[in-house]
Amino acid sequence: MTATNGVEASTAEARRHRLGLSDNCVMSGAGIGLAVSVFLACTVEAVEALTIVLAVAATRGWSSAMSGVVSAALLLTALVGVLGPALTQLPIDILRTVVGALLLIFGLQWLRKAILRAAGLKAKHDERQVYRHELDAARQLGPTGRGLDRYGFAVAFKGVLLEGLEVAFIVLTFGANQHRVGVAALAAALAVLLVIAVGAAVRAPLARVPENTMKLAVGVMLSSFGMFWGTEGVGASWPGGDASLLVIVPALLLIAMAIARRVSADAQAALDGEDDTRDSGSPEPDRRHGRVAQALLGVWEFVVGDDWRTAGGVVLALVLTSLAANASASAWWIMPLAVGGLLVFSIHHARHQVSPMRHAGGA
Repeated sequence: MTATNGVEASTAEARRHRLGLSDNCVMSGAGIGLAVSVFLACTVEAVEALTIVLAVAATRGWSSAMSGVVSAALLLTALVGVLGPALTQLPIDILRTVVGALLLIFGLQWLRKAILRAAGLKAKHDERQVYRHELDAARQLGPTGRGLDRYGFAVAFKGVLLEGLEVAFIVLTFGANQHRVGVAALAAALAVLLVIAVGAAVRAPLARVPENTMKLAVGVMLSSFGMFWGTEGVGASWPGGDASLLVIVPALLLIAMAIARRVSADAQAALDGEDDTRDSGSPEPDRRHGRVAQALLGVWEFVVGDDWRTAGGVVLALVLTSLAANASASAWWIMPLAVGGLLVFSIHHARHQVSPMRHAGGA
């Protein structure tokens, strides 16, 4: 009986370790990282969604705007509720590989854009400007009629749904991988409630939120967890196990900050010898495509982003890590080198697509 109980205890301990539950301290650290990442990402998206909703509500009526918000929120809640339990049923290695790859692709996009904004090579997200744009667009349609205003409902629904999809993606990937979808959803809900409370108090876009700084932090967290989980999912082991996250996160943050300083200095040097130029922003969607093609393109851009090379590099790095791990070689170091190289390469490529920008009062 003692031997049997010992084997069962060992098996249970091994299972808890595979789920990230083997040590209370480690579990607490992983839980904190999960909550902080989801909270920050959700705060950024909630601020952007709130700006749209406030503008629509001020011009087309609160009833129609709130109907759109509630409808989008219910759809997003159903999405998390249905997919969350389904994802947790996948084998842990497959789940970590897929989640790790998606988080890395997603996180590197956030990092690249945050660095380009800090360097003045990409326009910063101005909530005041977005608010004024939405106000003007809604006012041009004239007064609202009785009943539900379809324009107000559609704009509020679309704004909340599009921003919320990124939140749902982060909630599902983080939560499912650690079997803590509830914790991730709670962190997201707290962020939304906080933004709503502040927005209701000031009745204006939250322009003072350090959005680019938050996006940089979110990019670091998503990329760090994606790199960690993806490496483990393909069979490689990190030195120190879960505790290696305490090194991965600050190391990636320092690398991103160093790259941002270098790119900013190069951009400033380029500005000194050029005329005042501005990034024209995102290109207008190609209206020649049909609705189905546009929908498929939207899914592609949501998952892969606007730089397929980064996505391909992440997949290639995971394949190389898997091959090295199966050859009984130490393979954990491949992913950090690949992530650093992909970040530098994507920023270098993006710098040739935009012109330095002059901002009143500095970048």
